Formats: sequence, C-alpha cells, structure tokens
Amino acid sequence: HVPEQGLSSTAVLAPNSVEELGQLIADLHAEGLPWVPSGMGSRLHWGPPLSADSGPVLSMRHLSGIVDHAVDDLTITVNAGMPLADLQTALAEHQQWLPLNWPWGSSMASPTSAGSIGGLVARGLSGGLRQRHLGVRDQIIGISLIRSDGVSARAGGRVVKNVAGYDLMRLLCGSWGSLALISGLTLRVQPIREPRGQLVLEGDVSQLESFRAEVVGSSFTPEWIDWELRPDQGPRILMGVASISDSAVVDQLNRLETLAAKQGLTPERMPWENTIPEGSATNEDPAWLLRLCLPPAQLQNVFSSRECTALKGWHWQLAAGAGSGEAWQPSGSPTPEYLIEALRRRVIALGGQLSVLIQPGAEPGALPAWLDAPSRPLIEAVKRQFDPKDQLSRGRLPGVAAPLNSRHSGS
Repeated sequence: HVPEQGLSSTAVLAPNSVEELGQLIADLHAEGLPWVPSGMGSRLHWGPPLSADSGPVLSMRHLSGIVDHAVDDLTITVNAGMPLADLQTALAEHQQWLPLNWPWGSSMASPTSAGSIGGLVARGLSGGLRQRHLGVRDQIIGISLIRSDGVSARAGGRVVKNVAGYDLMRLLCGSWGSLALISGLTLRVQPIREPRGQLVLEGDVSQLESFRAEVVGSSFTPEWIDWELRPDQGPRILMGVASISDSAVVDQLNRLETLAAKQGLTPERMPWENTIPEGSATNEDPAWLLRLCLPPAQLQNVFSSRECTALKGWHWQLAAGAGSGEAWQPSGSPTPEYLIEALRRRVIALGGQLSVLIQPGAEPGALPAWLDAPSRPLIEAVKRQFDPKDQLSRGRLPGVAAPLNSRHSGS
C-alpha cells in the first residue's frame, strides 16, 4: 500500500501483471466493493475528491512499456501505465511523436509529472495541438480494457482504417475511470517536422478575436493556436506553424503577419524549439484549477466579462480553435467560492461548461467538480451497463454532479 499525493487515507494497489490485476478486480466485483482505476496517480486529486470510502486505487504503474511499434505504419501499441514522457522519448528515436499537449502541470524537470498515457485518455483533456491534430480520442485506433467484473476486452485494432462495431474508444476517453480500467492502447503517430516557428500577437481582445476567426476559417493550417492571459500582461494569441521546409514556414509566418497587421495587432516571431509546446509547468498545485469548454467565438466574451476581471492574479490558457483549456490561480489568498460560481454561471450562459479540477480548503469538494449534463439520464444508463454495481470511481462520473452529502466522502 503506497500513499499518493492527496490520498493519504486511500490504499494503492499496483499489480505486476494484467492477469493479477484482472483477478483482483474480479474479487472486488464478487464482494461488491468500490475501487478507483489509475495510471501513475499523478492527478487522482483532480475533480471530485477521493477518500477511504472510494475504495482502493488500482494502479497500472507497473504495467508499462511498448507492446508493438509499427514504425513504417505510424502506429504504436503500449500498456496504459506507460509514462507519457517515456512514450514520446521512444517515438522521438524514430523521428515520430504523438501530437498531444503535455497535461497541465507537467514539468520537463520531472518527466513522471506528465502521468501515464492511460490516465491522459481517461481524463480526455487536450490542448492547442488539437487545432491541427484533433484531440486524444482521435489518436486512438485500438483499446484494451478490464471490465468491472475483471473480464478483459478489446475494441478497435492495429490499423488506422478500422470502422467495425461501436466506437468504444471514444466512450472511454474522458470517462475518468468510471466505466472500466484502460489496460492498453494502440495509437496513430506522426513524423516530426523540424521546420517550425512560433508567432505571438498582442492587441485588443476584439482585434485578436477577429484575427483568430479569420485564421481558423481560412486555408491556414497552424499546428496550434492559443489564447493566453497573465496577470502581468494583456491578452495574447500564441500560435505555431510547421511544414516540410524552412521556406514554407517563413511563407506562412509572412502571411500571418500581414493578416495581423490588417487587424491592428503587433506580431513577434519566436523560436519553437521543443516538438511539443511546453505548457504550464509548476512544482506545486495552484489554489484553483478550472477547465473551461466554450464555443471558440465566445472566449472573448469570457475574457471581457466582469466575472473574469474579478479574478485577480489568474492565468488563462485556452485552445483558440477548440474553445477549451485551463484557468488557474497560482498563489496568494484563494479566490472566494462565490466568484468561481459566478464565472461558472457566465460560462454556462455563453453555451459552455466549467469543471473545477483543484480547489482550496481543508474540506475539498465544496464546489461540485462538474454539474449535471442535459444528457445525464443517458450517461447513467451507460454507467449501469458497464458497472452495474457502481463500483468504479464512485461520485466521479462526468456529467453527473455528486450529491451534496457525498462530496466530502467521495462516495
């Protein structure tokens, strides 16, 4: 039993084989006991809180490594417990990469801080690279899982053109471990393109939005395009371009700068050194960490709202083309809950959603991590099919707000 960050009262079980893991799950199923699927456990403290009532954490940390890498076919099959950083390092040896952003809080000084590939899929969160490469669920072509009764199952395959049957991969992506434990993944990868550059644009929010809308609605193909707001500066748009030659990159940057000038923006070229843009590295949790998802055109209205300007000292980074990303308060006296509730109401009014991933206080869970989705009955019906005894990740089913009396117990 190993204590995890934020889980001092929760047992962590880390079997050394899939067979051992399946038997352990089958035993828990026979007794009707709750448990929590996990990769490396680096982000188990996100979202609805866990406690001893949530049952043990079943970790995939010892089930790592590459099962098969079809270099020429641009596919790779790995165990779900493989650290994301190790996967990217192994792919880089063949001049390939998995086009996904580092999860929030990853630090290159601590590669394990990025967590496991299975954990990334279970959370289903993606960043600005989805502008060109889509989200994590679009990189999955095959998945292995262990059901709540301990039976192993598979969906998809090892070839990109695989459309037979129900798309189970997308259902498990973003399920937060509430449906099954992901044990293996087959992913499509891409060649690394070395010629690349970055452009930073500053100006008024409305001017930046006009630029954003024209870029995403045109023939431009940036690798990523992000909104960024920091306490020490005004709003900015950051974007990266890559191509097969330096001249092609320069041509794209020239055209983007011309477009920016028409919108009255100030562009600045910056080097783009690492294949995966470095995100928001941090050595400790912030006071608040929120996840926002909105129609992309509504982001400017969030940034201009009084609910946003009331949050002093906050950082914001969201994918401009997808309308999703994070906002966080890194330090200082925690923002009062009523201001977060006001922001959530504003986001909902604009057609979006807000999830509370980290919040302050000795008793976590004062604010629900997420609210009821309009499709809650369907979500709960799917949950009953996968987990009829309600054993997996109790109180952590996305789209279903935990009852008020269970937010502090995690059950």
